[in-house]
Amino acid sequence: MVFQAIGLMSGTSLDGLDICFAKFEKQNSGWKFQILKAETISYDKDLENQLRNSIHLSAEKLLELHSEYGFYLGKAVKNFIEKYKVENIDVISSHGHTVFHQPQKKFTLQIGDGRTIKITTGLPVVYDFRSQDVLMGGNGAPLVPIGDELLFSEYDACLNLGGFSNISLQFNDKRIAFDIAPVNIVLNKLAQNFNQNFDKDGGLAREGKINAELFNRLNSLLFYSQSHPKSLGIEWCNENIFPLFTNLDSNDILATFTEHAAEQISRVFNQYQLKKILFTGGGTYNSYLIEKIKEKTQSEIIIPAKEIIDFKEALIFAFMGVLRINSEINVLSSATGSSHDHSSGIIA
Repeated sequence: MVFQAIGLMSGTSLDGLDICFAKFEKQNSGWKFQILKAETISYDKDLENQLRNSIHLSAEKLLELHSEYGFYLGKAVKNFIEKYKVENIDVISSHGHTVFHQPQKKFTLQIGDGRTIKITTGLPVVYDFRSQDVLMGGNGAPLVPIGDELLFSEYDACLNLGGFSNISLQFNDKRIAFDIAPVNIVLNKLAQNFNQNFDKDGGLAREGKINAELFNRLNSLLFYSQSHPKSLGIEWCNENIFPLFTNLDSNDILATFTEHAAEQISRVFNQYQLKKILFTGGGTYNSYLIEKIKEKTQSEIIIPAKEIIDFKEALIFAFMGVLRINSEINVLSSATGSSHDHSSGIIA
């Protein structure tokens, strides 16, 4: 059985839209994959600002953006297909852009209406992967563990360093996964104080000094002592992280928060005695953060080829769409905390 799919991923750090076209083959030994084409499309400033501020929109304006962004996704995919002469696509899988994520209140919202992608491309689309899990009592996150288990099983754990750091690992014969701490969602915002979109190689953080009081306050936040499954959203950062940064030098805040993220990530590695961990996501390029993590753990950190670093999440969403159109399980309850494993996503 061979399937070809396109995965669309837009993370909370708003680096842009990741598009990944991949082939998946189900063999007796399990699933194999090959990334055929992949590209990141940067958002123009206007769209980036609209998405960044979408949490503050009225219901009417948010619904308008839901459609507008959906057509943007559809056009982006159509251009990608034409540019690379992509053929034989079984499904397009779209994550959408997360505006609200409050599973404790039974809702999560990813905008970018999947039906607009279907209308624009004429191809089958799977979208809204998270809502069903939230309604079933889960966190609606993380979702990529199904791909970690079926596509990247040679590693003890997979860590994604995106807007938030999240990890997926085998524990007591089950795949568990959870968000560890905010990363780029905070670091990128702090870098904007220096008119930069992100802290390249952690250079700004290197120039700062660690503020012991802030470091301790960050590490004592209740979330870190809670058991999994658990997930984070921008609302949590707005309430618990950013208010702690008043009256401090920006470099020192960056240094302290980078140290904090490394502390929380390494604690998890050490707690589960992980030997070999695959690192992906934009934060993998932050050499200062990686150095700090290595200082705090004996775990072997594997940094793969650039296309895996950049497109693993889009790849796995493409894979989740393949599983969905075949009515196979694509969400693991052991990772999200929902009542049972299920096949999630709306098919357009």
